[in-house]
Order: sequence, then structure tokens, then C-alpha cells
Amino acid sequence: MSTQPRQLDIDHATVTSLYAPYTRDALRDDLCQTWIDGWQIDYVAYASPETAHRVPVVILGGAFQTFNSYRYCVEPLLTSGPVILVDLPALGSNIQIVNTVTGQRCFDLDLEDIAILMARWLDQLGLTVISLMGMSLGSVIAANFASRYPQRMHRLVLMGVMGQSRPSWRMLLLESLALLREERMDEFGQAVILYLVNHARLDETRMSPTAKRLFFQQMADFGENERLRYDINANRLLRIRQVPSPACPVLVATGQYDSFTLPFENAQFALSCPDMQFALVCNADHVPQLQRRKETLQLFVSFLRDEPLEQLEGIRLYDRADLQQMERRGEKRQQLRQSAARLTHRLDDQIQIPVTVVNINYFGVLLDAGSEEQAARLLTMPRDLSLHLTPPLAAVGDTPIADAADKSEVVNKTEAADVITGSLVVELLIFEQAGQQVRALFKHGSFSTAERLIWLLRQPEWVVPDQDSSTA
Repeated sequence: MSTQPRQLDIDHATVTSLYAPYTRDALRDDLCQTWIDGWQIDYVAYASPETAHRVPVVILGGAFQTFNSYRYCVEPLLTSGPVILVDLPALGSNIQIVNTVTGQRCFDLDLEDIAILMARWLDQLGLTVISLMGMSLGSVIAANFASRYPQRMHRLVLMGVMGQSRPSWRMLLLESLALLREERMDEFGQAVILYLVNHARLDETRMSPTAKRLFFQQMADFGENERLRYDINANRLLRIRQVPSPACPVLVATGQYDSFTLPFENAQFALSCPDMQFALVCNADHVPQLQRRKETLQLFVSFLRDEPLEQLEGIRLYDRADLQQMERRGEKRQQLRQSAARLTHRLDDQIQIPVTVVNINYFGVLLDAGSEEQAARLLTMPRDLSLHLTPPLAAVGDTPIADAADKSEVVNKTEAADVITGSLVVELLIFEQAGQQVRALFKHGSFSTAERLIWLLRQPEWVVPDQDSSTA
């Protein structure tokens, strides 16, 4: 394996006109803006003298990651070459909703169109070959670009990618859109965080309470433009049926406990790529760059520099044989000592439906409705039902304080007893029927309810321990 990064055949004048020296404050001040037939593209470009002539890496972040989100990432990446951060229409901090020349809506600009627009922007900058890094939504755009323009690609990093969307994942996105349109903004903000951050594994990931609180506040405080852009990007994702597999060297990376784009889904995408490496970032979920920044950046830099990845701290590599054996799901299903429960309807108090909990974990539940007819009826109310669980009072114990990011919702022993005797109520998204059973996701639109459920699922008075090793 070569350890000499590829160099660009460009002159000094081109380098100095395109790139600026990097400082962390520069991310707030150096914004460049260009226009292509009425489409707005925002970017910043940095280089250090030692690596300015190497292939630049272009970074595509998630839907609402601002350039300032990368203030700790740029400096390490500059050791591999120049770094360019870009916000394409309706992505990141780019507020464009409508083309200023044609009147075309960003809503109608699919991810393939975004990839084509990005190629035209690179032509405008005079860059023929790049490395590309895509995270979350950015990973799908990056994969489309790399597949469409293989001759322009040096290396590709994808974090949190899937080849095809699973039905339950689509339901979560649709539910977030429904909450947004119903203007249930506190619930929307909590739901987005609870979908992206694996709260069942906070002990392992050690997600910063401050980062979580700021993330929530950003979502809950969305104005009209942010709401429109969330709608645009969610629908861009929902329209995808298949993400193309690039032929260039690609690193597919994911957090060990990613519950939004599952490690198994990342692995299946990696298997479809002819020249790939696959890595798990240990003790992280969908946002390893926040939880394991040092390890994640060392992984990215080493790959971009074409250096070995085998000895990196906090990184677990998988070969093709390992990936083919990867477990499909990540959290063990549990059985309850008291499995009788009931469902209620959020809009009709008269609906009271007895069910039996077959198995459960933090993310969802398998219910026995008693008959195929009743199961089919439940499937007609996919987002309107709530599950009422009644753990025994012995499970109360020393009830935990709610998550540090939500200290206003402290749960003391008396409050917990009230909740438990009156039942713990969790809203459902029902997505599948098999005979008289239905499978449902928990909506998780409340930090407090999610915290209580996690705690209760650890209590031996309520759950039957070590039933089996099946996962959900």
C-alpha cells in the first residue's frame, strides 16, 4: 500500500487564490458564495503550505450541520491535503428554497441533481480530482457523486450510509415530518435527537449533555426556513430507493451503536463496493465525530493519506467475510414478567385494546393482538396508538434522575410510583403484521419517557433476564 498522497497538477497561483490559511475563527468569517444558473453554493476552502498541492477533501455534512460544526475537524484533516466545506442548496446553513433564475423549488432537486450541481461547482473552482467525505445525509450525496463521476474521485469516506431504506426507518422520518407540520416543536426536537442518538447506549457513547441540549434547542427553535429545509431534505431521502455503489477506494465507517443507519446496513453497502474498507468506531452511535472525535478523525486522516488502519485506537476493522456474518440488529429483545398491556388511541378515548407483549427493547415491541383480525385493525392506526405498560411497584427502586440534558424533568421515587401505578405510556409506530402479531417502533418524542423506559428495562423485577440472544 502506498503511503504517498496523490498530488494535483496545479500552479501556485491557483492554490493561493482558492485556499485561505485556517484558523478556528475563520469558519465564521471566510464564507465564499457562488451561483450556478440561479443555484446558491456556499463554501470555505483551506490549505496549509505543507499539503496544499495534494488532492483536496470536500466535506458534505448532515442536513443541518454548519461549517462551525467542523471547527475541531479541519486542522487534523489539513495534514492529508486541502479541506473544502460546502453547503449545497437547502443543506447546512444554505437557506435557498427556490432557484433565483428559474423559480424551480429545492424540493424538486433530488440528490442526483445535487451531485450534478456539485460537479459544475468543482469545474468553476478548477478542481478535476477530489477526495470526498460524506456524513449522514451527506453520505448519500457523496455516494451519488462518486458513482456518477468516477474519473474525478481519489478517495471516498462515507459515515452512516445505507444502500436501501428499511420500512421502519422511513416511518421515523415520516413521523418527524408529521410532528413538524402539526407544529409540535418540543416533541419534534426531542424526537429527532432520540432517533439520531442511541439513548440506550449513552453509558457507552458518553454523549455530551451540552451537545445534546444544543442539538435539541436547534431543532425545537426551527423557524419557517429551517422547517422548509427539513421538509426538503427528509423528502429527498424518502424518494431514494437505491444508493449507487462507487468504484473508487471507499471507507465505510459507522458507530458501533448506530441505531439510525444500522451497522448492518452500512456493512451491506460496503459489501456492494469493489474497493472498500469497513470500520466501526467503538462506543459511538450515528455521530462518532461528536462522541469519539480523536479516534474518528485519525481514521479519516489515515485513510485519506492511504496509511494502514489496522492499529488505530478505538477502531474495529472488518473484512468481507466478517461483514457477511454481521448481526442484522443491535439490541437484545427482552420478555416481561407481566406481559399483559393495553393500547389507547390519541384521538379517541373509547378505544381500549388489550394486547400481550411478546418481547420488547428500547426501540420497539412485538405485540400479540389475540387474533389476525385485531392485528389487522391495529395496522390501520399506525401512528395513533400508545402502549400502556404496568411494571410491578417492586421495580420502582431508586428511580434515576432524568438525563442531564433534561434536568427539568427530574423523576423522584414518588413521581415514579405515580407513573408506574398509572402505567408507563409510550407512543407507537406500527409497521408490520405477521398473523396475530404486530411489530411497532416506539416514537420516543419525550426525553423523560425514554429515560424511564431505559431504566425500567434494566430492572429484574420487571424483565425476565437472559432469555435469549435475539436482537431487535
